[in-house]
Amino acid sequence: MKYFYDLHIHSCLSPCGDMDMTPNNITGMAKLLGLDFIALTDHNTVLNCAAAIEAGERNGVMVIPGMELTTSEDIHAVCLFPSLEKALEWNEFVDSKRIKVKNRPEIYGRQVIMNGNDEETGEIEHLLLPATSISIMAAKKEAERFSGICFPAHIDRDSYSVLSVLGEIAPECGFTTAELADISLLPQLLQRHPILGEMNIVTDSDAHYLENMREAENTMELEELTAEAVIKFLNMKKVK
Repeated sequence: MKYFYDLHIHSCLSPCGDMDMTPNNITGMAKLLGLDFIALTDHNTVLNCAAAIEAGERNGVMVIPGMELTTSEDIHAVCLFPSLEKALEWNEFVDSKRIKVKNRPEIYGRQVIMNGNDEETGEIEHLLLPATSISIMAAKKEAERFSGICFPAHIDRDSYSVLSVLGEIAPECGFTTAELADISLLPQLLQRHPILGEMNIVTDSDAHYLENMREAENTMELEELTAEAVIKFLNMKKVK
């Protein structure tokens, strides 16, 4: 069965995320837009995923716990996990690989943790934006240790993407999926990077504001609507 998705959304926990990006607002907007499932992928943290999952259950939208990882090369990658438990274990691992620089909310924005009722329960003290010490070559293998998947984010953008930083997607990275911000660019990217023809291609909003969230138009064919089924689909190598 085909389901509408968006696998790259930020909450108010990301310093660049709008304060209106609360768990209930995000999942409520996803429902209004016709999405069946989304992933919450704040920068280098999963600490608003529990609240988003709770809000999603009320609003009728499945939420996959995730993270937008910043690798040691300053490349962004989307990481998704089958359960909150695994995501929290991954969070602990990533936290040990982060550079701890105190956040300056007046410059970068607040980093607000919320509960399922959109009530503030805390803030992350250290800025979430800096690169971790996890390399792009190791990212997928590291995520797999926590039963997750990792794939390069918005590869068509001029910054923080694997193509803008390295100029290519190395087969050694092991990626089976790649994300485009603008799916219409796929044909020209395929000409320059044939490896994309062997990968699943997803396109997501990377929304930091409610108005950035996209209407339901991108689908994924799944055996069932579960986080495990999504990860299984994204892990499958594309048949030529």
